[in-house]
Amino acid sequence: MTSKVDEGGRDLRISQLTKEFATFTAVRSLDLVVPQGSFFALLGPSGCGKTTTLRMVAGLERPTSGSIHLGDLDITYEKPYRRPVNTVFQSYALFPHLTIADNVAFGLRRRGKKEVKSAVDQMLELVELQAQAKKKPAQLSGGQQQRVALARALINRPEVLLLDEPLGALDLKLRRAMQLELKRIQTEVGLTFVHVTHDQEEAMTMADTIAVMNGGVIEQMGAPSELYENPKTTFVANFLGQSNLIATTIHGHEGDFVVGDMHGTKVSVPADRAHSDSGEGWLGIRPEKVLIAPEGEEIDAPGNTLNGGVITDASFIGVSTQYQVRMPWGAELMAFEQNTGARGLLAPGTKVSVSWRPEYAFLLDASQDVNAGIEDD
Repeated sequence: MTSKVDEGGRDLRISQLTKEFATFTAVRSLDLVVPQGSFFALLGPSGCGKTTTLRMVAGLERPTSGSIHLGDLDITYEKPYRRPVNTVFQSYALFPHLTIADNVAFGLRRRGKKEVKSAVDQMLELVELQAQAKKKPAQLSGGQQQRVALARALINRPEVLLLDEPLGALDLKLRRAMQLELKRIQTEVGLTFVHVTHDQEEAMTMADTIAVMNGGVIEQMGAPSELYENPKTTFVANFLGQSNLIATTIHGHEGDFVVGDMHGTKVSVPADRAHSDSGEGWLGIRPEKVLIAPEGEEIDAPGNTLNGGVITDASFIGVSTQYQVRMPWGAELMAFEQNTGARGLLAPGTKVSVSWRPEYAFLLDASQDVNAGIEDD
C-alpha cells in the first residue's frame, strides 16, 4: 500500500447511494460508513438491496447517483480491477484444472509477480490448507473450496473484502464451523470485511456491526446485541430472531419509564427502549425473556405479569422448551424456557401466568406492520 493509503484512514464511506432499474429502485439514498478493519454485515431478505449495494462497491453495478469512497479516494465509477477491493461469491469459481496452490497464486501471477510461493504458503497456512496445496478443487470439500476462494482473494491484499453469501452452499454444521473460521481469519489479517447475508445467525456470529436492510434502505444499524435487544422497528424485531409484539395503549412517562395499558394490565418500558411515547403501540418482548408458571405458582423475578394464559403447544428442542400461550384476548405469546431440570414439561391445556422484567421490553409505534420481517417458511 502507498503511504497515502496509510495516512488518510481508509473507512469505506457510502453517501446517498441510489440504484434504479427500469421497473424498481433497488437501493435508495444509502448512507453508510464501514470502519477500516471491521467485520461489517449487510443483513436482509432477498430483494432488499444488499447484494446490489455490494456489487456497486465492487464496481460490478454502476450507481444511478451517490458516491463511494475509500478514505479520500473516490471509487464510485472506477473500473473493478482498479479498486483495492476483492469479492468472494457463493459460487467459488475456482479453476478446476489448476492445483490449489496455483488457484491461490492466480491473481499475483496475472499482475506479473514472479516470486509468489512464500505468499501462497502464507495464505494456505492462514486458511489451514497447506496439506492440500497440490490437489485440484474437485478433490476438496465445499468448506475447503470456500477457504481456497478466500485465500485467492486475500493474497491480493485488498483493503476491502466483499463476501456475497459465501456460506450459502454449505450444510448447516459446516456453515457454523466456517462462521468461526471467517471471523478468526478476519481478526488475523485485520482487513475490512463486508459480508452480505440473509442469515441472521451468520451475521450475529461474525459481525462487529450489522446493517439491517429492507426495501433498499437501512432500517437499523448497530452491534448485534444492540439490534437484538432494542430493535427500533417491527421489521428488525421480527427479522432478527423472534418477538412477541402485543398491542398496548401508551399513557406517557413515569420517571425513567414509559407506561401503558396492555389489555387491562399496566406495563412499563424503559424510556431509552421506547420508540414511541403516545397513542397506540406494540410492546415487544423476546420469547426467551418471558417467564412462565402454572397459575397460582410464584414466578421467579416477576415484572409485568399477565394472568389467564393457557398453553396451546409445547415443543421440546433440547436446550429449551418452546411454549405457545393463548392469552385471554385471543393472541398467542411465545415463551422459551431453558431446560435446567428445575421442573418438567408443562403440558398443553395447563393454565399459566406469564411475566417479564420491564427492562427487557421495547416499545414501537403501532403504525408499523406487526408482521413486517416475518419470513415465510
